[in-house]
Amino acid sequence: EVQLQASGGGLVQPGKSLRLSCAASGLTSDDYAIAWFRQAPGKEREGVSCISLNGGKTYYADSVKGRFTISSDNAKNTVYLQMNSLKPEDTANFYCATDEGRCSLWDGTYRYWGQGTQVTVSS
Repeated sequence: EVQLQASGGGLVQPGKSLRLSCAASGLTSDDYAIAWFRQAPGKEREGVSCISLNGGKTYYADSVKGRFTISSDNAKNTVYLQMNSLKPEDTANFYCATDEGRCSLWDGTYRYWGQGTQVTVSS
């Protein structure tokens, strides 16, 4: 059974950084992609970034390019989202998701979802 555990959220001031972690278990190969999504109150879920565990290909939403970096530690089946220069509009519940296949920022790509971790950017 594939399971995901997201962690690392919290309250941070604008301009500061946070690193989210997504620990995956039950993966049967490296042919998985892991993605981060976020959802703010009253807004639709948005794809933030994804990474292919096989080959490391990455994608980013335009809203986070240059500020967020996704990486993976395949030995630990863990994906990280380093978030720098955080803005109040980054405030959201962040979720990680995974499935076999290509990296995508479309949430319909993924069958397996972790619980959210709240990120609040406020002074």
